[in-house]
Amino acid sequence: MDNNLLFLDSSDLADLSAFLKKALRLDANGAVKLRAFGEVLAAYVSPIYAGSLVGDGLTVIGLRTLNMASKIELDGLFSIEELLAAVNKGIDENTLEVTTPGTVARIGWAGVTPPRQGWKLSGEVDSQQVTDWAKLGIAEVARALPESVGSAIAARVRLQIWGKAVGIEHNFPAGSAFAMAGLGFLQKGVPVKVYRAHGWIRLSSDFGHVLAKESFKFS
Repeated sequence: MDNNLLFLDSSDLADLSAFLKKALRLDANGAVKLRAFGEVLAAYVSPIYAGSLVGDGLTVIGLRTLNMASKIELDGLFSIEELLAAVNKGIDENTLEVTTPGTVARIGWAGVTPPRQGWKLSGEVDSQQVTDWAKLGIAEVARALPESVGSAIAARVRLQIWGKAVGIEHNFPAGSAFAMAGLGFLQKGVPVKVYRAHGWIRLSSDFGHVLAKESFKFS
């Protein structure tokens, strides 16, 4: 496995840094999965996941891809905080090469594998509507969780709320809207494309993708 990432341009490092900062805000102790078998680096994060080692329950995965300056072979799981520090060090030192930190223990969502092929465009949704769904979910979580509630109960309540389907014609979990907004994948006035494959649904923009199992539980 390659330990060094060589980027094409300083703007790519800035893009990755911005993505990781947003992911860290959504999950302060989160991990990022990096995969590359060629010149494209895929960075996966999961701001919402059930925690099951067999991938049961709601799992929402954010994906950002970047082009590399050379072919690499990489498949590892890293602390978002540590990788962000390494990327920011590269930016500060004005270098295009970043050394990845040590890997972390596997977590349940990293073993969940969305389809790589077979995606078909099924429609579009207004970016403001996605933002509104995210805000509604955040407000519902805030109303449902008093400060005194235990962490296990809080996690279960959040999963129930973010697992509710939004938009009857789209049928994706509210957590997908939350991830699109929270990871900075939305652009005002530009519709979000919706794709489906094998029971999965993907929201895509020029800035990134959010993948999840289709949801059939409506509020």
